[in-house]
Amino acid sequence: MNRDRRIFAVGLIAALLVAVIVAQFASSDPDGLEYVAEQEGFAGSAADHELADAPLADYGENVSDSSWLNTAVAGTAGVLLTLAIGYGLFWVARRTNRNRPESTSP
Repeated sequence: MNRDRRIFAVGLIAALLVAVIVAQFASSDPDGLEYVAEQEGFAGSAADHELADAPLADYGENVSDSSWLNTAVAGTAGVLLTLAIGYGLFWVARRTNRNRPESTSP
């Protein structure tokens, strides 16, 4: 395995470990926006959107009855989706750059 692939594999494993294991220790306290909404008294006026019942909405609460598994699945999906989008953007950028004629520098 060449050096670049080894670095990629180590980075992917590290990201997945963070998404699956470290995310389990995240605070269940409200984030800053929820905290302010509670303090200002408008937290109860929030409404669900059309995708609230999607499988990975709210850290995958609808995947299973296990909150640990829900967080692990949502984290893994997030890592893989981010990787796919990033790869796609770099692929397009690389192909666009190859099609550009070389410019001559003065």
